[in-house]
Amino acid sequence: MGPARLTAGLDHCRRLDLPAHRTLHGVVEPRELSELISYANEVDMRGRGGAAFPFARKLRAVADAARGGESVVLVNGAEGEPASSKDAMLLTRNPHLVLDGAVLAAEALGAREVIVATAGGEVAEASVAAAVAERRQANVAGGAESRVPIRVVGIKERFISGEGGALVNAVNGEEGIPPGRKRRAATSGVDGLPTLLSNTETYAQFALLAEYGPDKYAEVGTVKEPGTILLTVSGGAANGAVIEAPTGTYLSDVLGLCEAEIGDGVLIGGFHGAWLSADVIETAVLSREGMKQAGATLGAGIIVPLGESTCALGEAARVAAYLAAESAGQCGPCRLGLPDIARSMWALVEGTGSVDAVRRGVRGVERRGACFHPDGTAKFVLSALDAFEVEIAQHLEHGGCGRPIRGVLPMPEREAEPEYRLEVDWSRCQGHGLCAHLLPEFVDLDDYGFPSFRKIPGFMAKEARRAVDMCPALALRLAQTTGDGPKPVGSPLRLVKDGMLKKAGESVPRLTRVGGAARVSRVGGT
Repeated sequence: MGPARLTAGLDHCRRLDLPAHRTLHGVVEPRELSELISYANEVDMRGRGGAAFPFARKLRAVADAARGGESVVLVNGAEGEPASSKDAMLLTRNPHLVLDGAVLAAEALGAREVIVATAGGEVAEASVAAAVAERRQANVAGGAESRVPIRVVGIKERFISGEGGALVNAVNGEEGIPPGRKRRAATSGVDGLPTLLSNTETYAQFALLAEYGPDKYAEVGTVKEPGTILLTVSGGAANGAVIEAPTGTYLSDVLGLCEAEIGDGVLIGGFHGAWLSADVIETAVLSREGMKQAGATLGAGIIVPLGESTCALGEAARVAAYLAAESAGQCGPCRLGLPDIARSMWALVEGTGSVDAVRRGVRGVERRGACFHPDGTAKFVLSALDAFEVEIAQHLEHGGCGRPIRGVLPMPEREAEPEYRLEVDWSRCQGHGLCAHLLPEFVDLDDYGFPSFRKIPGFMAKEARRAVDMCPALALRLAQTTGDGPKPVGSPLRLVKDGMLKKAGESVPRLTRVGGAARVSRVGGT
């Protein structure tokens, strides 16, 4: 919609290789850091990953932290949000525009390298790797396309993988989860170096700003927010697509272009975003300021109309359960609070819960998490309670709204995460209660101190095994409940305690008790 900038040339070819890209955009010459910062300030360029942080301030912060020493430029292409496809589109179809922006920033900062982090094994990763190879070959042939080393890193994709600290951890070879304590990449990022970390679209926009200059760049869009934005439209849209539009475009025009059914509302900003009702949508404007006035945030440009055919409350409960499972599981609000909220949402769907129970769960996680994930989930859930008030009343009164849950909101197509359960040998259990102390969210004790258990998600398996190994009476066992029926799992110590053989015919020690003392005997066979 409007002039094609980020998407220029894509109406003629599926992917712009290096020659096609240079024909459209030319060669971006190196610029002084002060000039680039001035450009970014003049058009108030903001990050396009959701937080909308001023890009000029990031550039200045990294330069100040590096003080002439080494730094890194990191492109965040880890699009863990299921409802967003814009970054994958850019990396797949127009990778050189992204690389131009990243290399431009790296040269101005004197950075050691450019790193592009994206979902491992996907088409986007292969496209960027091919683009890097094209630049390297052009350099060998006498061009100047590889002035800064570029490295492509494929990471495991999940909802929290795009969080800044999680991305830095993954690039550093650690587990790709938020670090727990807020850490500024600008001062300590990849390998502990000052790191310019921004979203894929941000670097592409930065390349266009350097190519056009501030005046031409600001010829489209609004006065306060010039330029274009990338929008991902899915859900109840007949023609889901990634759309480039000038800021200031009406939301209703984008939905009309995609032949979208609004239904009970439109989700703006993704699974950490907010719902807009049909009466607000007609006048809502797609810009940071416009979305704020409508009661939402533009975020990463995600637009998901719900449509008429699905249960709105059920869709919201699906997302709440997904977000609970996607947490890092490293703080109480994620481990305890998010699963509790998800259960309360499903109780509403079944007509047995209450809105107050959901709100209590939300209050228990807000502003208490190790990262933003609990707050983002709380924002989504509270918005759903307000937007679907009529549907909630129908569910509580009639046990449903008469519509099935069709799965309209996009979810990643993945194998089911493993779930586990604790099993107890009642002939051994003495009611010590240690398991409930170690796993309070999944173990309940009766009046006599004996346990009952809830299903345990995969991310809590390590803690569950710890509870098994520490049981004083050796009464617990951990079994996997998904897949081909229950399967015993656990540490080698626990398997030995249970007297289970690792493979047929192998001899392993078995523990037995004689008069309160442990005796080890060797047993074999099957």
